[in-house]
Amino acid sequence: MLSIKSVPGLPEVRPGDDLPVLIAEAMHGERMGVRAGDVLVVAQKIVSKAEGRIVDLDTVEPSPEAVRLAAKCEKDPRLVELVLRESTSVLRTVPGVIIVEHRLGLVLANAGIDQSNLRAGDDHGHALLLPEDPDASAAALSQALAAHFRVERLGVIVNDSVGRAWRLGTVGLAIGVAGMTALWDLRGDRDLFGRELLVSETGIADQVASAAQIVQGEGDEGTPVVRVRGLERLGPAQTARDLLRPRDQDLFR
Repeated sequence: MLSIKSVPGLPEVRPGDDLPVLIAEAMHGERMGVRAGDVLVVAQKIVSKAEGRIVDLDTVEPSPEAVRLAAKCEKDPRLVELVLRESTSVLRTVPGVIIVEHRLGLVLANAGIDQSNLRAGDDHGHALLLPEDPDASAAALSQALAAHFRVERLGVIVNDSVGRAWRLGTVGLAIGVAGMTALWDLRGDRDLFGRELLVSETGIADQVASAAQIVQGEGDEGTPVVRVRGLERLGPAQTARDLLRPRDQDLFR
């Protein structure tokens, strides 16, 4: 049976904090542990905060391109400059939104840059970028927490909320993965009637990330870490990059 349980009691994360230690202490405080096969889903925001990915907008000098695009999109030119720095290409623009290909390969709005859940007084003067390397962040968390709890292997997902083409509402997305399979390849398996599956692949890391976000929430819930238990198999270790569709298979750009 799959269980999804939040880890309460985590303090506000600040730049330079030892995130594995904070998570371990919060879990011990709630008498929670981990065992082989568990997955910890950690919200991108606290990873970015711990890694110091907060930018003071007063230090950002907008380029002419950022100023031009900001006028078109009705956004702060300093934020647009950060979006451009974090992206490899701009795909679409409408008032309030810039759809880009992030340098990590993700296609998302505003390069994932956010101003929510920052400390009072910082929300308008600062912005939070995605982690420099979310897969490396997930790997560091996995290794440190597996060693702390003395388990051979611990799955870790760094998740973020994203919108989707053709669908309203955001869902959780695995932007960093370690210690588990990100993409279950079912090709070669059989369906109920014995037919061979030829194209079936399941984005299990994205599914777990989205399920965990139901518990994490988007507002003042204050539960950015979730333990998922009962997946039964973690499979070969992969990263979130294994979920990116190759450009030659992309029919929409």
